[in-house]
Amino acid sequence: MPEWKKGGNQLVSEASNLKEMITKDMAYVLIDLRDPAEAAKGFIPGAVTLPAKEVASAKDRFPGDKSAPVILYGNGAEDAFKTIRSWGFKETTVLRGGLEAWKQSGGELKTGSLGTAISYVPKPRPGEISIEEFKALAEKGAKDKMILDVRDLDEAMNGIIRGATNIPADKIAGRLAELPKDKEIITHCTTGIRAEMAYDDLKENGYKVRFLNAVIQIDKDGKYEITKK
Repeated sequence: MPEWKKGGNQLVSEASNLKEMITKDMAYVLIDLRDPAEAAKGFIPGAVTLPAKEVASAKDRFPGDKSAPVILYGNGAEDAFKTIRSWGFKETTVLRGGLEAWKQSGGELKTGSLGTAISYVPKPRPGEISIEEFKALAEKGAKDKMILDVRDLDEAMNGIIRGATNIPADKIAGRLAELPKDKEIITHCTTGIRAEMAYDDLKENGYKVRFLNAVIQIDKDGKYEITKK
């Protein structure tokens, strides 16, 4: 089950996260922060090269869509993480264990020159609920539906939609018994990334489910603002 975890002063993702994103053909940005000559000896497929020392001056090379999941690996990842997050890319993570963890997980490597263009093109996904329908559900509720907030507990404690249930995305597999199969489950997170992953897991377990693929901000009173990605 994919997860975003806090690791020191940064958010980290696991090699399994990246593998799942690749398998499910999800859109993301993967950046190799090593020197290009070193990276060319073996890098994760799909990675682009951006040496850590050049990150601070590379803001204009990043996509305009700040909901893009950005995954970093290589020396200097912590500083790069802070810089890129400060530009508004809140779904930025550092690959825990870097290249070694990827290899130990059985991940393949490519050799040769890496691409340099940082691009992100969101892909329409099956199972999306429209923003309008989600808002109507959040405002009025429905006996045959439930909203499942799959953000981490500390995020939900800062505000949750009234009537929603919180089960973090990385806990769903162990808490399926808490979820009804006689209702449609609508998952959401902050940008749709974890919501989609929860959607996939629930779908595989026989649940009727859709997910919100949008940016949502929730205040402590449960009031929310949704922005299309």
